[in-house]
Amino acid sequence: MGYMKAEEILPIEIIELIQQYVDGESIYIPRKLSHRKAWGTGTQIKQELSRRDQQIYEDYLAGSRTEELACKYCLSGKSIQRILRKQKDS
Repeated sequence: MGYMKAEEILPIEIIELIQQYVDGESIYIPRKLSHRKAWGTGTQIKQELSRRDQQIYEDYLAGSRTEELACKYCLSGKSIQRILRKQKDS
């Protein structure tokens, strides 16, 4: 994400209005809801987490305890339990 100069894209009236609230500071203007991308779009993170969760479940079925899995995958015990429940239900 790059920065744009307000004076190059906004009318002076808008700039002056914004300056009443934020003068000389950087602000973030969020996307419209209709233009937002879903979490994980454009990366492989969803697939990576899915593979990790499947491996956790396989490790569990092979006899690993929840505490061992939490340590191995650097997750909390509650997170491991949630993943196991989700994998079992799917």
